[in-house]
Amino acid sequence: MTSAHVDTFARDHLPPAEQWPELIFDLPELQFSAQLNCATELLDRWVEQGQGDRPCVRGAKLQWTYAQLQAEANRIAHVLVDEMGVVPGNRVLLRGSNTPQMAACWFAVIKAGAIAVATMPLLRAKELGQVISKAEVSHALCDANLAEEMQLAQAQCAGLKQMLFFRSEAADGLEARAAAKPVQFTNVNTASDDVALIAFTSGTTGAPKGTMHFHRDVMAICRCWPVHCLKPVAEDIFIGSPPLAFTFGLGGLLLFPMSVGASTVLLEKASPDALLAAIAQYKATVCFTAPTSYRAMAPQLGKADLTSLRKCVSAGEALPAATRKLWKDATGIELIDGIGATELLHIFISHDEAGARHGATGKPVPGYRACVLDEEGQVLPAGQVGRLAVKGPTGCRYLADERQRGYVLNGWNLTGDAYLQDEDGYFVYQARTDDMIISGGYNIAGPEVESALLAHPTVAECGVVGVPDEERGQIVKAFVVLREGFVGDAELVKTLQDFVKASIAPYKYPRALEFRATLPRTETGKLQRFRLKQSS
Repeated sequence: MTSAHVDTFARDHLPPAEQWPELIFDLPELQFSAQLNCATELLDRWVEQGQGDRPCVRGAKLQWTYAQLQAEANRIAHVLVDEMGVVPGNRVLLRGSNTPQMAACWFAVIKAGAIAVATMPLLRAKELGQVISKAEVSHALCDANLAEEMQLAQAQCAGLKQMLFFRSEAADGLEARAAAKPVQFTNVNTASDDVALIAFTSGTTGAPKGTMHFHRDVMAICRCWPVHCLKPVAEDIFIGSPPLAFTFGLGGLLLFPMSVGASTVLLEKASPDALLAAIAQYKATVCFTAPTSYRAMAPQLGKADLTSLRKCVSAGEALPAATRKLWKDATGIELIDGIGATELLHIFISHDEAGARHGATGKPVPGYRACVLDEEGQVLPAGQVGRLAVKGPTGCRYLADERQRGYVLNGWNLTGDAYLQDEDGYFVYQARTDDMIISGGYNIAGPEVESALLAHPTVAECGVVGVPDEERGQIVKAFVVLREGFVGDAELVKTLQDFVKASIAPYKYPRALEFRATLPRTETGKLQRFRLKQSS
């Protein structure tokens, strides 16, 4: 393999090879050529095959075919190289909501052989500054609607030399500059193991971790989970809520549809209400969102025509059995559950609709292997709770971070999740390993208590954490958001506690219960249990 990177920062800051997880390429479709640019595979090949007129990306006021997206990405790539001086290997920060323009910018960066560093739209200047400093970002493309925090961040980061704004009508905006450029661009002939993107983990409490992914990693995730579990077709119309800066969103709303020649709808705002209306408006067939969103949409299904939907994917956090049942009862559609990690780029344990089992995440996706390890790194027998360990064609490579040593053990990626594997080989989620509640000598998984509470008709959302207690070490505390029309009082507290005692082992019931109007969540929909702990 011959690296195309002139700027060797990424390769220079990969972890030492002995700290990498074992990588497995045992499927025929995972045999990649030495030189590979994933933009060629995902975008250009459709145009080359004469299918450039197929619809590709849609937004609120914009719809592009594959040929139109290619032309836009090529023009932006020219701006990056000709005017901004981007060379292969430079890191280019992308800041924007889910829009066709954001997708074009992402592909432009990849075509130019640079490294895409996409960031969540809600990040503030301080958080952006951490990303810029960690990845030594030199260039940025930012949605004009999100300019303020980006400009504040640039003022603090001397290394960020150049920035252009897109979705801008300014004479010096990205669109104006791109309009004057040729529609042809020769993609940089990157090596399959050149870094294509650095994704920063979401919802962390400490310094952000940058995860480094190669061009071959991008193609590997397109050839594992979607092919074997989702089974999309070219006529599908994808839609969903996760931001493109979140690898769940990048895969589900851009890479996976384009890998089969399908189209995608990119929504700037995808609250449950907005998502519901958009599914009906665009006649979407495949939906990606978090369990919380499915739970919120289920009671409102009468407001929109969802007959076009045929596949629904849940990820981002654990899927409670009650939410799976609620959605199935409301729509007739069995949710496809899955667990992935930014460190491994996308989903590695899942199932198709026929293999769904209530309460279980699924089995390893073809291409991946998984097991449950004890504290000494030994494989545990079926039925015992331990640390989830995974390996496959993708794996953890942190950007210059000592935490690499803690994530990889004997070739396995340790995801930080507590799981058990049942007698049939299904993996059943228990909790994040740092969220297990130890009360009176018992190990209690917060998500199990949450699932029990969610089965009660008054409960819209809930979060369960362990809080300090002199007598028991910790006790289980639940934070509950009620459905409209219900009042949180002492009587309802007792009702919910008794309900939990009747459905799971009584020692797991929440000894403390607090009603809240909302729960703290990351931009990707994950419940921030650490914030609940801090408020207790």
